[in-house]
Amino acid sequence: MVSGISPQKQDDKMFSRPKPGESEADLIHFQNQFLAARASPAVKIVKKADKRKGEERNTDTERPQLQDSKDVVMLDDFPDILPALTPGPPKKSKIKSACVHFDDEDPEERLENHDQHITAVFSKIIERDTSAEAVTMPVPTGDPFPRIFHRSEIKSEVKVGSGRKSIFAQKMAARRAAEKPATAPSAECTQIASASLDVLNPEGSAEEAPEANSSNGDNKADDVFISQRPCIITGEGLGCQKSEQEAQAIHEENLEKLQSMSQEEILKEQERLLAQLDPSLVAFLKSRRSGNVGQKNEIKMEQNRPEEFVESLTVPQCGVGTSLSMQESGLEESGRRDENMKMEITDDDLPVKPRKEWIHMDNVEFEKLEWMKDLPSPRQKKTKKGMQARFSLKGDLIPADADLPTHLGLHHHGEEAERAGYSLQELFHLSRSQLIQQRTLALQVLGRIVQKARAGEFASSLKGSVLRLLLDAGFLFLLRFSLDDAVDNVMAASVGALRALLVSSDDEKYLDCTFSWYQGMAAFPFVPNNEEEEEEEEEEEELTGTEKSQNKKQKDENKPDADVARYDVVKGLLKTRIQHRLRYILEVVRPVPTVVLDILHILTRIARHSSEACIQLLDCPRLIETIVREFLPTRWDPHVAEPGCLLTSLHGVACAAAMKFIRVLASGGRNATARLLNKFEMKSRLIRFTAEDPQDLLLPREEAIRLNTEAFRLWAVAAGYGQACDLYRDLYPVLVRILQSLPELLSTSHEKNPMFELSVQRAAAVVTLLVNVTQTAGCTVELQAKLSSCEDSEQIPPPPVSWNQVSGLQPFLETSMKKFLQVISWTETWQILQPLTTTYMIYLGVYYSACSQQPSVNPVDCLEELERLTSEVLQPLLSQPAMHSMWDLLRPCSALCNPLSCSPAPESVFSIVSLSCTGGKPPLSLVGSKSPFPFLTALLFLINSITHIHKGLISKYSSVLSFEGLKDYLHQSWQTAPPSVTPASAWMLRHEYHLQYFALVLARKMAGTCPDYSRHASLYHCVAMALLSRLLPGSEHLAYEILLDLAFNPEFLLEGKTGGPEAADFSDILHLGTSAKLSQPGSAAASSSKPTRGALLRDSYQNLPAIRSCYLSHFVHLQPALVHSQASYQGRNYLIQSMLLPEVRGPILPSDWPFFPLISLYNKVTNAETRGAVLNSLPLDLVNTVTWNLQWVLLLETWRPKTLQTIPTAAKLARLMCIFLTGSDLFLEAPIHCYTAALLSMYCQPKALDSLNLDAPLPGLASFHDLYISLLEQFEGVSFGDPLFGVFVLLPLQKRFSVHLRLSVFGEHTSILRALGVPLQQFPVPLERYTSPPEDNLNLLRHYFRTLVTGALRNTWCPVLYVVAVAHVNSFIFSQDSTTQEADAARKSMLRKTWLLVDETLKKHLLYYRLLNAESPLGFDLYEQLPPIRLKYLQMVMQKDNKGNAPVLVS
Repeated sequence: MVSGISPQKQDDKMFSRPKPGESEADLIHFQNQFLAARASPAVKIVKKADKRKGEERNTDTERPQLQDSKDVVMLDDFPDILPALTPGPPKKSKIKSACVHFDDEDPEERLENHDQHITAVFSKIIERDTSAEAVTMPVPTGDPFPRIFHRSEIKSEVKVGSGRKSIFAQKMAARRAAEKPATAPSAECTQIASASLDVLNPEGSAEEAPEANSSNGDNKADDVFISQRPCIITGEGLGCQKSEQEAQAIHEENLEKLQSMSQEEILKEQERLLAQLDPSLVAFLKSRRSGNVGQKNEIKMEQNRPEEFVESLTVPQCGVGTSLSMQESGLEESGRRDENMKMEITDDDLPVKPRKEWIHMDNVEFEKLEWMKDLPSPRQKKTKKGMQARFSLKGDLIPADADLPTHLGLHHHGEEAERAGYSLQELFHLSRSQLIQQRTLALQVLGRIVQKARAGEFASSLKGSVLRLLLDAGFLFLLRFSLDDAVDNVMAASVGALRALLVSSDDEKYLDCTFSWYQGMAAFPFVPNNEEEEEEEEEEEELTGTEKSQNKKQKDENKPDADVARYDVVKGLLKTRIQHRLRYILEVVRPVPTVVLDILHILTRIARHSSEACIQLLDCPRLIETIVREFLPTRWDPHVAEPGCLLTSLHGVACAAAMKFIRVLASGGRNATARLLNKFEMKSRLIRFTAEDPQDLLLPREEAIRLNTEAFRLWAVAAGYGQACDLYRDLYPVLVRILQSLPELLSTSHEKNPMFELSVQRAAAVVTLLVNVTQTAGCTVELQAKLSSCEDSEQIPPPPVSWNQVSGLQPFLETSMKKFLQVISWTETWQILQPLTTTYMIYLGVYYSACSQQPSVNPVDCLEELERLTSEVLQPLLSQPAMHSMWDLLRPCSALCNPLSCSPAPESVFSIVSLSCTGGKPPLSLVGSKSPFPFLTALLFLINSITHIHKGLISKYSSVLSFEGLKDYLHQSWQTAPPSVTPASAWMLRHEYHLQYFALVLARKMAGTCPDYSRHASLYHCVAMALLSRLLPGSEHLAYEILLDLAFNPEFLLEGKTGGPEAADFSDILHLGTSAKLSQPGSAAASSSKPTRGALLRDSYQNLPAIRSCYLSHFVHLQPALVHSQASYQGRNYLIQSMLLPEVRGPILPSDWPFFPLISLYNKVTNAETRGAVLNSLPLDLVNTVTWNLQWVLLLETWRPKTLQTIPTAAKLARLMCIFLTGSDLFLEAPIHCYTAALLSMYCQPKALDSLNLDAPLPGLASFHDLYISLLEQFEGVSFGDPLFGVFVLLPLQKRFSVHLRLSVFGEHTSILRALGVPLQQFPVPLERYTSPPEDNLNLLRHYFRTLVTGALRNTWCPVLYVVAVAHVNSFIFSQDSTTQEADAARKSMLRKTWLLVDETLKKHLLYYRLLNAESPLGFDLYEQLPPIRLKYLQMVMQKDNKGNAPVLVS
């Protein structure tokens, strides 16, 4: 401790002190001199004894002597070696009993042992950077010590607040006030700055003059520049005692200069200064000039400003912290308002009135008592940016003007203290608190906010998405880090918030409802659509599926967790190994039942993500073992089932949520199911929970029914793979008992029993199990035959269940179905029993399909059973009035007819897949309670199964297609644009497509038997064509069947039989449908007579079988997916690999699939040419392929034009251009040339031309400009002047399209103008589309004029573009509109050059052009003589050019 400095006697020899300018070498030299002289230092350090420790011995004598005379700094009582930089231990109490000291212990040694970290603290000291600070030398004085500073000398300009301030505070305030002005480095700069101040804005100074001089009333203009003291210059930087006098002298000198200058000189100098100075410096000088007066005026204006209503606003998506800064203007305003209110605090504002008798309260300091005031009433801020959203502890949004009491605990925040609730930023901050209760509370509130946001409660109140904002701010990883917390409450809160973020109870509810629908067990994986991944997959098209998955997995492993979670939250969580943490919580922490259920729901949601996620969950050590052991035990405490029993732990008790998780996990693949059944002993659990009736399970009634239902669903999933069928034999009596009890549901249907709906779901799960077991048993004979054959293919053992073992249950189910169908007219009862009746229909369809293939079944008996079922059950059912109303409900409940029903939820986030079922679907929706889709789909499936086996019963079901509700629905569904393919729409559309497919299959069977069929054949064909382009992945079998039997079926194209070709010819003769025909000079078609469109249609209709084969062969790349899809739809369970469908990235076939063979051929040829191969000629099959493709497109464009409306006209033309880009002579083939010309004539009709848009992006085409350049290059090389090719080149040159297309012809490819000889009479596009409006691109006009003058463009070579160029040049040279100087000079120059042309014909055309005329050989009419206005303008230009000596112009 330095206690004092005592002066020593100075030696005879004095050493000089360092002076400014001396280098470091000089300092070292002075040090060496001082050490060599062994002089005593000027000061001596004296250590005082510590009063608390008494006298201490002098340590100077014990200090070791220095080995040499180096200048060394010693730290007393510190070790020489620094200890490790480890965090210091927590401080302990000095009086703690464990702290024992001995008398003989050395204090110095004790300090070294117990206080080692002080050196670490010293070693981490970082000095403040003073390199940018101004250094001034101290002012020399004659006094030995600096002059004493007295508080009375504080500058009077510094006003102290109403309260007392210490001397130090007053001095610091004075220093801050002095540091505010800008300090000038020199007197010259100071003078310039001071002069610039008064010159910058004389107008602004004049405005302030009346207020400043209102006391004396002097309004002279010169007073504007007179000020007694400088406003900017203080003189502090001059470094002398007379700095203020120097600043005042500079100021007076500036005033003298200003007074000697005139007003014009001042303004001129002002402009010069404003041009030279930085704008920020000018603004600073103006603000210093205005002083505090401007601030006071601003506050007054803001206080008088009227209140504005601003709605609540969440913050943008850049993060929670950034978002809250949007309210800065409102907070600053309220801060200024509060600052003014501080000066007006009185006794009335305080809840506790100070009294005089209280000690030290004689002088009340109101600013120190301000915290005792009541909060001001909340009100809307004066800002248009909106106010910060604040939430209650229950997660509710609190209105901005809500006045809530403070005892609710909603006012513990600094910003906007008067408003109740907490912002997202404050909750994030609170979640990082060291207090456990605060962290827990913050996570709980955030979880409630997320839950309410997903329910859409904030959609109408907030702008933006709360979920997206939270995820961008790192909410997901906040929850992940909180999961690792050692405190149970924090862990539980984070689990609850994570469930609110990931899990939607309504989504799970509707997925469970559709489980028993037709193909309802199969579901799409919950994988988000990642656009970046789609682009990467397009680049890797040549790789196999296994290579793609490996590359994708490697890329995900190399990405950071945050990048993965940004596009896929579940994948990002799996990358953080969340399954291992959840396993630890379940196994070791053993939390309360609520947390256990939340974890099981989270795991179920993760398992729905993908098969890869299921594998990761299965591979997690001890996760599945823990869940099966703890939550699916075979025995548990019977007290659980007692009424009112409160569970404190769910461990050791059977849980339906755990069984559902295992069921969803089994849906991930047949291998996962096999592992669950065998390795994790789920077979014994299935027997335990299915053999016993729910009421006998020692669980609460509702939980017992749910557990039993999920056990049957798990068994159904396993049977869907052909597994666990051996349990069927063991549990056969149980199944029979359940089936016998199903009719009893009718007796309890009228009771308002909450368990009734659960019982129906349980019964539907049992029937679904029997459906899959029946399908598996139906394959037994087929597998036994394969096993006995000597094939080298993989041998699949037959299932342990035979047909004889499953056929005995059919009478029970059919009898029960008959009873249930009797209540179809009871609306409320039917809505509850409909799911069970649907499964009955599906079971019978599957049963009879498999029964007809069994060699042990008598076919006659099977046909008789079908006839009996038709006459006794189905025909009476179809005649009931309730069925008519069900068909009428198809359109209101359709997702295709009502696209808004598939719209995403308001808080949907693309990285978290949701089915948008939050809040429930309306009753009149596809999955609503009144939806007829599941039952009617099952009914059509059963009818198609019956008619497929018994062809004689087809006519019995003709009434199905005669329902007006069905026809109205089909008519509306194919004409309405389908909703965009999203996870929220795909799962519903898939079920709707099933109904449409079965209706179309039934219509195909009715062809020729139903008398009303011919009227609606076109309707069914249009529906089939629309459905083919909409089917989603997983339905490849349906697409194949439509291509095979429906799309190219002549029965659906009755126009080919009933005079369609003749009608087309008649339309062409009357000029009702097409324009003038194209001739093909120089082509292969020239040798034969040109066929009419009717003849082309007739040939196309006859070639429908070949066309079908062509398209089927080009979709061979879908063969692997088709195999999996066929296994699912045909009931071949032993081939099904997973219940998860392929990822949905769009429909199976592209929207332009009718052009697919042509595009495929173009890509094949282009890729071959890219590799260096040259294709001079094409094989015959490729020519036939293109011909069949064009024939099919011609049929559709003529007889089904609306089916191709979704393809833009520009895209159709781009596809046809591929004909000319494929090979060198493909377009010259006679059939290809004819069909292409016929299609082109249809695309050149007025409506098609109006819809043509080449500037918009086209599907499947990166750039139309690049395609057009390739077309020009191909035309130059191989066109042979073909007119058809020429029309495709000319079409994009219309005036309304991009000018770059025309510049590419007239600028870079002018050589094609000689071969572009399309005759005007055969050109199908009106020339007005090329000449109107007049061209305004100067560069293109110069190209027009240059090609005309140089002869590159002639009427005999290229008549179409010749007319276009002449029309535009004529309009340009005679235009007298106001334009730029460059354009005016260019048009006058062109006019002069035109007048001086040697080619009289071209000169006449350019000068005398009048109007377009399609009948004229030239394509336009000419003036006989120039109009007077044009003649006058021409004379003026020529006379000006010749300076008045121009010859007389004769028109």
